[in-house]
Amino acid sequence: MEQTIAFPNDMELMKEKDLTSLHPFSVFNSSTARHPEVAIIVAMGEDRSIGKEGTMPWHIPADLKRFKTLTMGHPVIMGRRTWLSLPSGALPGRRNIVVTRDSGFCPEGAETAASPEAALALCAGDAFPFIIGGGEIYRAMLPYSTRIYLTQVEASYPDADTFFPEIDMNGWREEKSDDALGETAAGLRYRFRTLRRI
Repeated sequence: MEQTIAFPNDMELMKEKDLTSLHPFSVFNSSTARHPEVAIIVAMGEDRSIGKEGTMPWHIPADLKRFKTLTMGHPVIMGRRTWLSLPSGALPGRRNIVVTRDSGFCPEGAETAASPEAALALCAGDAFPFIIGGGEIYRAMLPYSTRIYLTQVEASYPDADTFFPEIDMNGWREEKSDDALGETAAGLRYRFRTLRRI
């Protein structure tokens, strides 16, 4: 009786290799194996403003609730400034990862990574890490991201000092958007949107 021994072919080896390294989507094509999903979650004004002096320029309770609901149980990746802006330290119920080049920085309740790519590598076993800011981390992680959970604030903040990078909508489609605008007690209007990479 003839016995056949199956060896992996070149294509299978290439797929396996692709899954063990990180590549931004700008170098992907339709035949390239893609990595697990990476999500950005952000609230931003009409002028792409996201922060001022380490804080958000608005207070939207529904946005904070959405943030907690979506990120709970998932790794959250942030820059050092975002970590320092957290009022109570590590976000509970989530694996906190801080990107910093300072090897001596040891945040309580969090892990550190020397680069955005190293932070993603720490999440290799999780299908859905969330990028939570700030501006430099968003810019570095946007090429790797597959979804953006966006709270679009219907206002501009010319005195903001931190901004989200421009999104080339040729590479994204709107997967979901609230039909109606939400509104805070102070009269600030906003809309929840979900963008998916094409």
